[in-house]
Amino acid sequence: MAGLGVENTVVSAQLIDNKTLADFEPANKPKRNMFAFACAVLASLTTILLGYDIGVMSGAIIFIKKDLKINDVQVEILVGILNLCCLVGSFAAGRTSDWIGRRYTIVLANAIFFVGALLMAFATNYALLMFGRFIGGIGAGFAIMIALVYTAELSPASSRGFLTSFTEVSINGGILLGYVSNYAFSKLPMNLGWRFMLGVGAIPSVFLGVGVLAMPESPRWLVMQGRLGEAKRVLDKSLDSKEEAQLRLNDIKEAVGIPASSTDDVVQVQKQSHGEGVWRELLVYPTPAIRHVLICIIGIQFFQQSSGIEAVVLYSPRIFEKAGITSSNDKLLATVAVGFVKTIFILVATFLLDRIGRRPLLLSSVGGMVASLAAIAFSLTIIDHSEEKLVWAIGLCITMVLAFVAFFSIGMGPIAGVYTSEIFPLRLRAQGVSMAVAVNRVTSGVTAMTFISLYNAITIGGAFFLFAGIAAMGWVFFYTCVPETRGKTLEEMEGLFGKLVGWREEAKKMKSTVMEEESRQVQLGNTTSDCR
Repeated sequence: MAGLGVENTVVSAQLIDNKTLADFEPANKPKRNMFAFACAVLASLTTILLGYDIGVMSGAIIFIKKDLKINDVQVEILVGILNLCCLVGSFAAGRTSDWIGRRYTIVLANAIFFVGALLMAFATNYALLMFGRFIGGIGAGFAIMIALVYTAELSPASSRGFLTSFTEVSINGGILLGYVSNYAFSKLPMNLGWRFMLGVGAIPSVFLGVGVLAMPESPRWLVMQGRLGEAKRVLDKSLDSKEEAQLRLNDIKEAVGIPASSTDDVVQVQKQSHGEGVWRELLVYPTPAIRHVLICIIGIQFFQQSSGIEAVVLYSPRIFEKAGITSSNDKLLATVAVGFVKTIFILVATFLLDRIGRRPLLLSSVGGMVASLAAIAFSLTIIDHSEEKLVWAIGLCITMVLAFVAFFSIGMGPIAGVYTSEIFPLRLRAQGVSMAVAVNRVTSGVTAMTFISLYNAITIGGAFFLFAGIAAMGWVFFYTCVPETRGKTLEEMEGLFGKLVGWREEAKKMKSTVMEEESRQVQLGNTTSDCR
């Protein structure tokens, strides 16, 4: 990274010629790059299918249980197996995306989703339904990993948080669509309703798989293949300025091992671009910076899912039933409200990530989650121990469930994906993100596959008190170990990590260096103007 300041100085000196004093006025915040915006939306839409699979199963399982006559343990396994199957997809996606490229990996994810949805829709027994869920889980692992990587690699630093958070927006949009599908098809005969709920997910995967072909390939992957000319053209279109594009290209070339003097459109690259040695560097011999990154990523992914969000999203009809809502229609409507609130607040979060920063949003979000989880636990405990219907407790429970998903969606939800995709160095990014997705999905799967057994063992109120305690521990972890990354380029991230609890000092040094560089450039500009 030492060369970055020198390159900035050279570029600044070249731009001084033939400029007036007005050119040195402070620049306005760059306008939103619509090319990068469109690519990020297309890539992220793939994860809408993951959200749909998660959301639709919460209602479909009511009818599946009755139609196929399965027990609670089979319900837990069927609901949670999607997340564990993501393990296979996420690990395979890291290697696959380095081999065939980010864009064609997204196409492959949609194809796998299509097959999984059809298998579930036409399942005649529990075993075939599980197999379809397994295939869908592999597609989910592919989708969430590659959407994060592609969007981060294409986004300008000024709006990376906004664009990368689209992955979480799409997942939440898919969950909402799944809830709406539950309500819409619940009027059909029982043996048809749940099949339509699951099968309709195959339709968007066809359009998304074709639409992705209109996107460019990731510039970082192009450089890793030695295709510098194509990478430069994509960077020029997706970043905020030609100067930023050139600096980003130089940083990627340095990370890949291509000499700075290489300017040909196509160059020869050493065969190190398909994941060789990456797992060794990640897990066996990590540097202090990589070790810090791993701890942050594992922590944020673990606490995101172990604080109870999957229990609320997948089992909200059961939670509302425990709160005293007995009508299936009313339970599904209340679940739609959960999806609606979750989607609205994730949209709000996309506009705050690059304005407020990651840390303030994360800490305030988790603090709200702790309070709302404790209130849910309190209200459910009161309802559980009361022989009469307590309207105030039911109202408190429903309100706090909605508050919990709102707090989650405005911070913890999108930030886990944004943070994961932006702090890994280029050479480790694909495999690093796939490992993060694996931690996320395993934790999610364990939560989903044990929630019914957990609340049967310690009561449903006790389960939510446990989630509140885990979220409180997460708040302490985030406050202590997680640095702010807003506005940093992907290649600057390595300098920010390395001291697990002493990162604040490094952040202050980095900020001081940037301020000194900006001040020096302004002085240089003023001196040039005076000479004229």
